[in-house]
Amino acid sequence: MTPPDVVVHHPATRPATTGADAISVVLLHGGNVASWMWEPQVEHLADLDLWTPDLPGFGSRAAEDVVSLDATADDVAALVAALPAGRSVHLVGLSYGGVVALHVAARHPGLVRSVLASGAAVDGVRGLTGAFGRAQLRVWDRRWYWEAQARSFGLPTDARDLFVRSGLAIRRDNMARTVREVYDGCFPTGLEGSGARVLAVAGSRDLRAARSALGTIARRVPDAVVRLAPGMHHQWSAEDPDLFSAMIRSWVVDGVAHPRLAPLPGRARRQ
Repeated sequence: MTPPDVVVHHPATRPATTGADAISVVLLHGGNVASWMWEPQVEHLADLDLWTPDLPGFGSRAAEDVVSLDATADDVAALVAALPAGRSVHLVGLSYGGVVALHVAARHPGLVRSVLASGAAVDGVRGLTGAFGRAQLRVWDRRWYWEAQARSFGLPTDARDLFVRSGLAIRRDNMARTVREVYDGCFPTGLEGSGARVLAVAGSRDLRAARSALGTIARRVPDAVVRLAPGMHHQWSAEDPDLFSAMIRSWVVDGVAHPRLAPLPGRARRQ
């Protein structure tokens, strides 16, 4: 179970919007950051009950072993099961966090009301992108690598030092396990029967693996909603925090995809 001291609870600090008072949202971070990445969303969604755990192997849990995607999903499920009864729980994940969120829903049917997964490359990451990703493990403990990553992601100057420090804290062996499992393909068996509403999103300028995974999710989970975020890259929670936060609100409170998100070509008439 997720230790309580590594889960930050952000209770609503202003009156909830209609229908939001019985909602809890668990935000799952990407694979080279930690729960601190959600600071803009915590600020924008101050009327919602938010939870921002560090996943095993990251942030305050960097010393822990990453066992498997299934084990991490079960860790998150234990957190969800411990939330106050009577609340509707929604999972939101970016990149690795999106993959984990989908696995939680698949392994624990009926546990969560919905999943919003952005940039979840469930088909795996292959070709040059996959080769480059694996090659990065060779320089995982070099500060210059993390500083270059911070610049490439367009992170604000005041966030770069935190990004570098938290990245350097991630154990190379943990990341090697994560990369191997995700890059080899990690579609969660049973997702279509989970009972959770699914919104899968990728930036229109996202990694090809993230964009192509939307078609797989649409095909294997017929009720899933799939969308593209126009002009956005992989880390678009920081690239456009206003839109990312508005997307979360639209999905978890109103149950619909945000109108600025675009349907996949060929699916506009069906969704």
